[in-house]
Amino acid sequence: MLNDPTTTRAGASYTGSRVIDGKPAIGGAWKRLLDITVAVIALIVLAPLMLLTAMAIAMTMGRPILFAQRRVGHGGAPFLCYKFRTMSRDAERRLSEYLRDNPAAAAEWRENRKLRHDPRVTFVGQTLRVTSLDELPQLFNVLGGDMSCVGPRPVVPDELALYGRHIDDYLAARPGMTGPWQVSGRNTLTYADRVALDSHYVRNWSLWTDVSILARTIPAVARPNQTS
Repeated sequence: MLNDPTTTRAGASYTGSRVIDGKPAIGGAWKRLLDITVAVIALIVLAPLMLLTAMAIAMTMGRPILFAQRRVGHGGAPFLCYKFRTMSRDAERRLSEYLRDNPAAAAEWRENRKLRHDPRVTFVGQTLRVTSLDELPQLFNVLGGDMSCVGPRPVVPDELALYGRHIDDYLAARPGMTGPWQVSGRNTLTYADRVALDSHYVRNWSLWTDVSILARTIPAVARPNQTS
C-alpha cells in the first residue's frame, strides 16, 4: 500500500506522499515538452466534445461528472487520476455481489483487475469506455505533470505489487494516457503482458516511440472489439 514505506529493487523508496530518489522521469525535458504541446492542442480541439460528454453524463447519470481515483505516479508519488464517470453510484456494491455470484468473473478480476462485462458500468459509460472518451480529463493530469501522454498504464496502489521485478521500470516513468498496451491489444492482453510491454517501453524509450504510439492510438481505440 502507498501509505507504507516501500523499497524497490533498485533501492528507491517511496512513502506515497513524495518522490524519495529525486530522479527525473524518463524522457526529461523533451518528453515533457511533447506532453505539454499535445495536451494543450488536444484540450483546445476537444473542448466542445468534452463539454457534450459532461452534459450527457449529467443528464443520464447525474453528478458527479468526474471520477477521481488515487494512482501511483513517478517515483511512487500518489496522484488523483481523473476520468469522466462511467459507473453507477453503487458501483462497489454491484462489483462485490457480481464477483461473489460469478466465480469465473472473480478469477478474471484477480488476474487482470478488469472485467470484460463489468456490472458497474452504465450504458453511456460503456460508450465512453469503448471510445476512450472517459479518459480525456487526464489531459489535465498531463498538464499538471502527474501523467505523460505516453507511458505505463497508471495503476492503483494495490496493483503495484503485481509488477514484481519490473516495479522499478514502472516507477521510472510518468504513467501515460496511452501506451504500448493501448496499441497492442488493450483488454485482450493478460496483466503479465501489460507489465512486460510497460517494462520494455521504459527500458527502450525514445521520442520517436512516443510519437509512434500517439499516432497509433486513435485507430487502436476505434476498433469495436476492444474496450477500455
